[in-house]
Amino acid sequence: MKAHVALSESDRAGFGPELPAVVENLLNEAVATPGQPNRAEAILWSAQAMFPECLPVYFALYKFYFHKARLHEAERATRLGLAQAARQGGFSSDWHCLTQATVDWTDTRGPQHFYLFGLKALSFICLRLGRHSESHAILSKLAQIDPDDSVGASVIRDLAAASQDREPVQPLGPGR
Repeated sequence: MKAHVALSESDRAGFGPELPAVVENLLNEAVATPGQPNRAEAILWSAQAMFPECLPVYFALYKFYFHKARLHEAERATRLGLAQAARQGGFSSDWHCLTQATVDWTDTRGPQHFYLFGLKALSFICLRLGRHSESHAILSKLAQIDPDDSVGASVIRDLAAASQDREPVQPLGPGR
C-alpha cells in the first residue's frame, strides 16, 4: 500500500507549503496499515476532516481509491481537491470557465499547480470510466491552460487517443 498513498518529495514540493507534522503522521499511519484498507481510508478521511485546506491529503485520497479500482470514489476525492485548490487560488472550480489568463498556471508552488494535477487525474479517471468525451474535453482544457504540459497531461492525451474507439478501459483490481 505504501506506493499507493505515500507522497514523494516531488509530490509534496508541487502541492504547496510543507505538510503539518500531524498530517505527515496521519499519512504515514495510513501507509503503515497494509491489508487494512478500511483503516487506511478512515485515517485519510480523518486527515481531510482535520485539515481540509491540505491539498496533499486529497492527492493521497484519490491515489488510494484509484489503486483500489474504486474509480467513483477516486473521482469524488479528486473533485473535492479541485474545489479546495480553486478556493485557495481564488479562481473558479469549474474548469470549463478557466483560461490561460485566469491565474499564473506556471507557478508550481501554488494551488493552481495542484489544480492542474487534479484535472489530469480527473481526465484519466473519466477515461477509465469510459467517459471519453469528458476526458477529451478536460485534456483540451489542460492543453489550453498548461501549454508547456507541466503536469504531463500529454501522456493521458496519448492514451485517450489510442483508446478512442475501444471499449471502456477498466483498471485491474487489487492483486492482478
